[in-house]
Amino acid sequence: MQATSLAITAALQAQFPDQILETHCFRGDETVVIKKEAVEPVLRFLRDEPTLDFNFLMSLTAVDYVNYPTPKAKRLEVVYHLYSLKYGHRIRIKCPVEHKGSVTSVHHLWASADWSERETWEMFGVKFDGHPNLKRLLTHIEFKGHPLLKDYDVKRRQVLLESDTMVDEMEKRLRFKGLKADIPAEQ
Repeated sequence: MQATSLAITAALQAQFPDQILETHCFRGDETVVIKKEAVEPVLRFLRDEPTLDFNFLMSLTAVDYVNYPTPKAKRLEVVYHLYSLKYGHRIRIKCPVEHKGSVTSVHHLWASADWSERETWEMFGVKFDGHPNLKRLLTHIEFKGHPLLKDYDVKRRQVLLESDTMVDEMEKRLRFKGLKADIPAEQ
């Protein structure tokens, strides 16, 4: 049975009364803002609770509020969009994080969080504690800064002196899926 947006929020408030900072609904999309220490338990609850069954992490990113007209408690918010393929409902979870702060990784809950967390770390500087491989995806390995922060100098030139590829990662994934055989070392 599909739960309404208000029922989902009520379930979260009942399960985590001290971890919810605020809730609001706009055009039928429910948003729940939680404390950063509650990220893993709240998202695990949303995924594992049979009446909610949020089995799909649609997106994970961050928002920079440095130039926001009204002051925010923290500069950044990590944003999770969840969807239930079984019931067709969705929810947005936000977590305020300080600049260069960290939040618990959820890559073990949804495989799709792996690269999303890496991209969010690279672009905004939010570290994901427990992530097995926070390696750059979109910029080179010598890149300094986080280009989606609103105070990043877009005219800054950054020279690449050392190249890096993702071949090591791709080969590991291909072997795991059985699409590439291990080649024995020459003797």
